[in-house]
Amino acid sequence: MPDKDAPTKRVIAVPSDRPGGLEASRSGHFGHCDCHTIVTIEGDAVTSVEVVASPPHTEGGCLGPVERLASVGVTEIVVGGIGGRPLAHFAEFDIDVLYDPVSPLVKEAVEAALAGRLQQMTLQQTCGGGGGGCSH
Repeated sequence: MPDKDAPTKRVIAVPSDRPGGLEASRSGHFGHCDCHTIVTIEGDAVTSVEVVASPPHTEGGCLGPVERLASVGVTEIVVGGIGGRPLAHFAEFDIDVLYDPVSPLVKEAVEAALAGRLQQMTLQQTCGGGGGGCSH
């Protein structure tokens, strides 16, 4: 039985420009980023920051990175742009996709997620979703 007083653990991925990390520029689009910065938060404290390389983007090639992020325990990802297929694939892994079209740095995107200022990404906000919401 889980300890109800145990600190909450969140593992947040942010598509990033090289070299990644908290001070890196946030990439505008999931499928075209250089890497992903993975930030683990337990309670209110950042307990680890890791950078995971992203493979080259090809048509339909976003599903592999989704599975890679799921395999390292990501619970949510903060994006400014993403296609409908990877958005749906994240849902299959119960990974929340949060929409943040404005934060220029990884650390600011993480802070916005932690502060509860971001909403779930919708299909209308995706690239090709008809809503024109993609920021890349």
